Parts: sequence; C-alpha cells; structure tokens
Amino acid sequence: MYSFNAGYGSGPSSALARDTKGNLYGATYRGGAYGPYGVIFKLDKKGNETVLYSFKGQRGGQYPSGVTLDDMGNLYGTTPGGGNGTDCAEGCGTVFKLDKSGRKKVLYNFNFGTDGGAPYSGVIRDKAGNLYGTTSWGGDLSCNNGYGCGTVFMLDTAGKETVLYSFTDPTDGSQRDAGVIRDSAGNFYGTTNEGGDLSCGWFGCGTVFRLDTNGNETVLHSFTGTGGDGAYPHAGVVRDPQGNLYGTTIAGGGGDCSYGTEPGCGTVFMLDTTGKETILHDFAGSPDGAFPTGLIRDAAGDLYGATAADGSPDCRRRFFGSCGTVFKLTP
Repeated sequence: MYSFNAGYGSGPSSALARDTKGNLYGATYRGGAYGPYGVIFKLDKKGNETVLYSFKGQRGGQYPSGVTLDDMGNLYGTTPGGGNGTDCAEGCGTVFKLDKSGRKKVLYNFNFGTDGGAPYSGVIRDKAGNLYGTTSWGGDLSCNNGYGCGTVFMLDTAGKETVLYSFTDPTDGSQRDAGVIRDSAGNFYGTTNEGGDLSCGWFGCGTVFRLDTNGNETVLHSFTGTGGDGAYPHAGVVRDPQGNLYGTTIAGGGGDCSYGTEPGCGTVFMLDTTGKETILHDFAGSPDGAFPTGLIRDAAGDLYGATAADGSPDCRRRFFGSCGTVFKLTP
C-alpha cells in the first residue's frame, strides 16, 4: 500500500490504528521534516500518505512508538525519548495527544523517577478517556541498580499520572517493550521481555503477568527457554472471550536460530485461565520464519502475525539477512 522514505517517515514502529472509514494511522521511529525524530501519519484507502505531525526532538518528544484513536479522531501515543524530564540526556519520554487539526499537546513528561521513564509501547484508552501504558525504566528505584525495573501507569483526563504497579525485582519481570490489554473487569495483562526465571538468559527470559484492580501483580508464566518453552516475549498478548491469552516469543522452541543466550527461532503460545502454557507453533527458520512479533485474532479464533526474519531465501542471498514472513495460525 505504501513504501516509506526518510522525508515522510521511516521505520514504522508499531501496529496501525484504523478509523470507521478505513483510514490507517501509525508512527515511524525515524524521518520527518525536522530530521530523525519520527512522524505520525495517515494512510487512506487509496494508499495516499499524509504526515499529520513531524516530531522536532527534545522537549516535544522523539521516536514515537504507537497511536490510539478516539471516537473524535484524536490520536494518543508515547515517545520513549524527549520531553521535559530532567534526569535524562535526551528527555525521559512523553505521553501526547494529536488532535484532528494536527496540533500536538504533551499530556505528561516522565522524569525517570518513581513515575517511570521510556514508554516504548503506546497507550490504550478506556471509555472515560483515561490512558494506560507501561514504561521500561523507573518506578521502584531500588531495582536495577537505581534505574528501576519499569511501571504500569494510568494518565487521567486532567494529565495526572498514577503508577498502578512498579516492578520490584527481576523475578516479577523487568523491561517492558510491550503495552497492556485490559479486560471488562479492569484487570491488565502483559509481558516483560526479561525477568522471571533467573536461571534463563542473563536476567531471566521474560514473563506473562496479570495486574488486578487493587494493584496486585501475578506472574502467570515465567519463560524458561527449555523443553520447547519460549524465551523473550517482545510483544504483548491478545485475549479470547474465554480468558485465554495468546502471544509470541522471539527465542526458544526449536529451529536453528538464536537470540541472545537462548537458542530457537521463537514460538506462538497460549496460556489458559489456570496458567497452563501450550506451545501452538514452533518456528523452524526459513521458509517458516523466525523471531515472531505481535498477534491479532479474528472472530473465528485464527491468529495472524509476522516474523522478523527467515522468509525468502532469495532475500537472504541478496541482502545478507532475511526478510521475514506474514503468517496465519489456526489453534
């Protein structure tokens, strides 16, 4: 539908949001009118791109990582860098709003303290207009040598931030590259790409967690990278009507691949409501794919996703790498 170039954004950094007319909205990590700071874009059904906003870096935020659309056509997202935070060389990150006329407003500046810092995953929004997301750093500053192990946060419509949970040590998870989802009762579900079982990897191979409405965290699964289990979930989870969770890991399982200290090409997994894990698919490398990213789920229960590597062998020959796959999985 569209191929990016540096002047109009490059390096799409998240999934897309879609309005009722079929227009798509997203963010790029690079490019734009002011240099390598990223853009928010709109793509219509004919494949025409409009840059809605080019980030200027520093105080205004930089490197946007996702957008959420409200019923009025306003967009909300995060930047892991930039803003007015004083404890970071290039800012500690922001939450922003972009209205229909293209005016951007920073709703919150992170300070890399107990409030968190470096939100890499965008936000979700409830019916009252509150925003929810995660940070990779900050929170409990006794964790991770004073840098903090990250947070789950809420930002209300007045711009007041509330930390719903601060990760406290590696066993309960650390490093949130992914955001959270929320069920009808108000519980949150997400992943951490480190922490959990500390016998795996350098700092643990990641977790799936639940955060209840009282702020109590439960680790639903700690990845081990052994016995066919996955390792390092870098994307979040999706949930079916029965409460089962589905996600991916970029390492573990089988296949002749490796990521960090862990072998394997990655997995698609399911966690049932009792916390029992089932590996739905083990990636095997080319031409099956390797290092899967996030999932979406249709009404029939089929899962769709992409892998970052090991697609076309021809691509590997020409580009000294590999170009990935798009896949459908029927559990």
